[in-house]
Amino acid sequence: QEQLVQSGGGLVQPGGSLRLSCAAPEFTLDLYAIAWFRQGPGKEREGVSCASSGDGSTYYSDSVKGRFTISRDNDKKMVYLQMNSLKPEDTAIYYCAATLIDVYEDTWYTPGEYDYWGQGTQVTVSS
Repeated sequence: QEQLVQSGGGLVQPGGSLRLSCAAPEFTLDLYAIAWFRQGPGKEREGVSCASSGDGSTYYSDSVKGRFTISRDNDKKMVYLQMNSLKPEDTAIYYCAATLIDVYEDTWYTPGEYDYWGQGTQVTVSS
């Protein structure tokens, strides 16, 4: 059964950096679009970034554009989210997610598009 296994996260000061990892050992990863979502306290789950499966397009929410970078290594079956210049409002549980469905600029951030989810990892940005 396909599983996504996350690692990384933790506590960081404002302005700091963290890298989240998502391992997908059972996946033929190049067939899947992979996204990162987050859910802050009392908030709905929101899309952070996505790397599509086809043309290699990447998407970012406006709140993280220019600070976060998504990358994927299909051979190693790994996806990463490099987070720089972190802010307190980035505090949330972060999830990686995968789908075989093609995603586009107006669909990638919809949680219902994704069939597989990681276990979540806490990111706390605080001084």
